[in-house]
Amino acid sequence: MGIIPDGMGNLSVLYALDLRFNNLTGNIPHSFGKMSHLKSFTIRNNNIQGQIPPELGHLLNLKEIIFSSNKLEGEIPESIFNLSKLQLLALVDNDISGTLPSSIAYCLPDLEYLYLAINRISGDIPHYISNFSKLAKLELGNNSFSGSVPMNLGNLQNLRYLSIAYNKLTNDPSVQELDFLISLNNCKMLKTIQIGYNYFDGMLPKAVGNMSTSLEKFYAPSCGIKGLIPSEIGNLSNLIWLEMGGNELTGKIPDTLSQLKKVQKLSLNDNKLGGTIPVNLCGLVNMYHLDLGNNNLSTHLPTCLGDLTSLQELNLSYNSLSSTVPSKLWTNREIQIMDLSYNLFFGTLALEIGSAKEMRELHLSGNQFSGWIPSTVGKLQGLEILTLSNNQLYGLIPDSFANLIAMQSLDLSKNNLYGVIPKSMEKLKDLVYFNVSFNELSGEIPNEGPFKNLTAYSFMGNDELCGASQFKVKPCKGNTSKSSSKTKFLKYILPPSALAAGLVIIMVWLLSRHNRNATLRDQSSFPITIKRISYFDILRSTNNFDEENLISRGSISSVYKGIFSDGMIAAIKVFNLDMEGTNKSFDTECNLLCNIRHRNVVKVISSCCNLDLKALVLEYMPKGNLNSWLYSYDYCLNMAERLEIMTNVASGLEYLHHGYPSPIVHCDLKPSNILLDEDMVAHVGDFGISKLFAQDQRISQTNTLGTIGYMAPEYGSMGIISTMADVYSYGIVLMETFTKKKPTDDIFVGELTMRRWVLELHQNAIMQIMDVDLVDGVEENIKSKEICFKSIMRLALQCTTNLPEERLNIEYVLIRLKKIKVEFLSNSIGEQYNKRSITN
Repeated sequence: MGIIPDGMGNLSVLYALDLRFNNLTGNIPHSFGKMSHLKSFTIRNNNIQGQIPPELGHLLNLKEIIFSSNKLEGEIPESIFNLSKLQLLALVDNDISGTLPSSIAYCLPDLEYLYLAINRISGDIPHYISNFSKLAKLELGNNSFSGSVPMNLGNLQNLRYLSIAYNKLTNDPSVQELDFLISLNNCKMLKTIQIGYNYFDGMLPKAVGNMSTSLEKFYAPSCGIKGLIPSEIGNLSNLIWLEMGGNELTGKIPDTLSQLKKVQKLSLNDNKLGGTIPVNLCGLVNMYHLDLGNNNLSTHLPTCLGDLTSLQELNLSYNSLSSTVPSKLWTNREIQIMDLSYNLFFGTLALEIGSAKEMRELHLSGNQFSGWIPSTVGKLQGLEILTLSNNQLYGLIPDSFANLIAMQSLDLSKNNLYGVIPKSMEKLKDLVYFNVSFNELSGEIPNEGPFKNLTAYSFMGNDELCGASQFKVKPCKGNTSKSSSKTKFLKYILPPSALAAGLVIIMVWLLSRHNRNATLRDQSSFPITIKRISYFDILRSTNNFDEENLISRGSISSVYKGIFSDGMIAAIKVFNLDMEGTNKSFDTECNLLCNIRHRNVVKVISSCCNLDLKALVLEYMPKGNLNSWLYSYDYCLNMAERLEIMTNVASGLEYLHHGYPSPIVHCDLKPSNILLDEDMVAHVGDFGISKLFAQDQRISQTNTLGTIGYMAPEYGSMGIISTMADVYSYGIVLMETFTKKKPTDDIFVGELTMRRWVLELHQNAIMQIMDVDLVDGVEENIKSKEICFKSIMRLALQCTTNLPEERLNIEYVLIRLKKIKVEFLSNSIGEQYNKRSITN
């Protein structure tokens, strides 16, 4: 600990100085330039600050400089590059900036290892690096290098390791292929190539198959590779790791990949690959990781994948695979992570599922699985994450779930499960996420163990559950935990069915009574309203609609803040009775919102309708709306907050389009209709012109138009609405949220629309369209933000195509956005803390 003493510089006869892992602070003393015999100088993994002293250039005997994992800043002194005996220069993971000096073209003749990763070095990668003829490892990743990759890197005959990943490198736009890869064919000793997370825009050349047969790792995710995967890639017979996810690869997965007999990790996720999964991939007997998620793969899942006994991680999510899951797959005792979510898999879950003893994560959400959940799942005692949501599963939650002692996250939402939540699950002490919402569960919610920390979100949409007040369900009347199966049926299933039928009759009667007596004072429009609020309650709560309580005003309605006598704060939407269409707008919101239950859709507390007033009493949103946050001078939303808000909005739309008995089209989605609660959770609001479709209806026509700039083309020109019109509006809002540019901005004139502006600039001129508030004065995570922004804009463009049938379904939009959010957080952490080991 402490600082490096200046007096150490007097040790002129010292040959080696190793100060690694000592929590040292302060600067490198300038006096060290006097240690003339020093050959090796290591201070890695400390907290050394300041600049590298140029006096170190006097140490002409230095062969090794290892300053990695400190807080050094500024440029690399040119004098360092005059050390003609230098063999290893390692400055990884500091805050070094500037460019590489041009004066070193013919220096460093003995340099074998150059490690400069995880800094802020910018400019071009100098062509003269090819003059370092002995160079074996070149690590320039995680910097801000730009321009093209030098074509003469192939001159480095001894090169074994090359990393230029996580930079801003491009290729010549006039060349369709990544031609710098062709030059690397001369590097016959090359074992590792890392080019991922750059801005290339080209195809893999067929000559990639002529690269070194020694090549073991080809790492090229999210770097703009497009087109077909050349079949010649199968010539790389010693390849162990092939990663090309997050690109724009098209066509089929080539059969020649089966020639990569040594491959252990194969990642082609997040591309546009189609066709079937080649059966001959089952011949890759050494493969432990296979990721083909988020493509356009279809038809069946090869049964032989179950024969890959080395397979530990399998991701086939977000495709269109349609078959039953081969029982062989469950008998693989080595598999640890399996993600088959959001496909078209069907059938029941096999009893053999309990054979996968090493399983830690199992994701099966978003398919068409039916039947009971096998009790054999309880045998997976190492299982940490299980997602079964959005299927057609029914029956009881198995009591054997209590045996899942390692479980941390369990999602059973949006199925047809009934019966009680096993009280024995209170033993799952590591469970932190639990979701059984939107099933048909009944009985008492357990209240010990992990359940003490859960909220109402975990249980919503199960009308017959009861329990503690924190879960926002009805209180229990007695002990239900020991009921027999017959008693459970009689007590929890039969009465609710009869009650539901009775409620329907009562609701019909009350609604008809409302229509006959619409002029009666203080009559609510909601037969199932929890609170009864009168006309005079509303007057008192708003101080007779005092302007100080006005939140917003529009042509059809005004919204006031109301504080009621019991302390409740609500937003009161008062409709303008002088405006044509007010009654229809009021009735529309009443009919839609009274039965909507979702955390991302505004909640109606009550209503008031009489000759003098038509008003809705809504959940109060203290943080205002998205529009006010985007254009405020006082505060700014960061990238993660914007992602979270737009994920909330997509979740709300997904419920309206697919989670409600009949599709609801909002028709007027825009930032001012996205409301934010105390926790900055977004809620979709203002359903005044929304449309409730019939159950099998997909399209309709209307004379009521939404807001200019946010309307889909077919909606604005012909009044045609569908759920795809909402997707278009969502895409525009997505663009606006991250560019802080309205679709009606003055720059959008003539043929230049917001979509075209984003389409033309989002790839190569990202800083011209990205909201400056996201990058100004903030250097950290900038690469992660750029990658995230490009992914978001690609998604927004897919939402806003001119033809409705070409737009993405909101369910898929939500899936993509969640994935973008996870990748952004992961990349941000990696950008800040990823520390690479080096050979010293």
